[in-house]
Amino acid sequence: MNANPPITIKHIARKFKCSPSTVSRALNNHPLINEDTRRNIQEYAQQVGYQRNSVALSLLNQKSAMLGVIVPSLNHFHETAMIEGLQHVLQARGYMLTICVTNESYALEKEYVDKLLANRVEGIFLSVAQETYDSGHSDHLANVLKRQIPLIFIDREYNSLPAGSITVDDYWGAFEATEHLILSGGKRIAHLKGPNGLTLCERRFQGYKDCLHKHNISIDESLIINTNFKADSAIGPMRSLMALENPPDSVFGVNDVVASAAMQVIREMGFSIPDQVAVIGFDNSPFSAYLNPGLSTVNRFGKLIGEKATGLFLDALEREKEQQETIVLRPELVIRNSTLRYYDRTYPN
Repeated sequence: MNANPPITIKHIARKFKCSPSTVSRALNNHPLINEDTRRNIQEYAQQVGYQRNSVALSLLNQKSAMLGVIVPSLNHFHETAMIEGLQHVLQARGYMLTICVTNESYALEKEYVDKLLANRVEGIFLSVAQETYDSGHSDHLANVLKRQIPLIFIDREYNSLPAGSITVDDYWGAFEATEHLILSGGKRIAHLKGPNGLTLCERRFQGYKDCLHKHNISIDESLIINTNFKADSAIGPMRSLMALENPPDSVFGVNDVVASAAMQVIREMGFSIPDQVAVIGFDNSPFSAYLNPGLSTVNRFGKLIGEKATGLFLDALEREKEQQETIVLRPELVIRNSTLRYYDRTYPN
């Protein structure tokens, strides 16, 4: 048996022998409609289960209360924390988020942007895909701005467009992480690097190298091995590092997942942490505090990025010009037992 068709404004209009526009005004508390008529129509609409057509309303009001969020992945705590920050502020203001994942693909990013625009979103929060950086294509993003829809870059900026951005200084976070290992007694500091070409990986790599130069420590290419952010990608590289004739005494992992896998290998191969090998990660993922020993790391403030991004969006709604404010957060070094080998006497208070 077929379900009953939904009640429409036309059904209610026939019931009260008036025009659909009168019903619409009554349902929206228009002052030109008699108060008794408004009340009667609203009570009847509730009684028969009338629901407003949100798509039609968005066309009428030029507002959809929908926002797009485009990120490269949802595999890591940082991305989900950013979305949590966005949701925390925007949900209370009546907005709904549509989450899209690009897997670093330019083609997917462009497709999502086009679909979000077709669905009349009121704003887009974007963490730019690596392929978009590499290709230099930005027409799909320029199209967002042409429509005067706020575009906010989160976590990764795109300087060629006049849009707001909120990022964390990955370079400085890596510099501080490496310097902490040096001040904790490290001389041979390995880096489990992320994929070549990814902007955040290259910035962390540069911070690592510049810090070694500052402290007159030569760069040993045998101590630098690529991973892909996942735990299993760090197992083989870490075994190779610890099998060297002169193995590292410290390890800087591109993220906490990689660093935690490195800790597992180090222990399995009979080395102690931090006495023989100090380890530090990046992201301050929730699990990092509960490892044994607790993992030192760099806090990227994912939730705060999301919350501040909403401020840029709401400011953009109130201004006639496109929002162009750029915010760069300084990351925070979080020191735990995985690097406290010589901490008490060598690291400044």
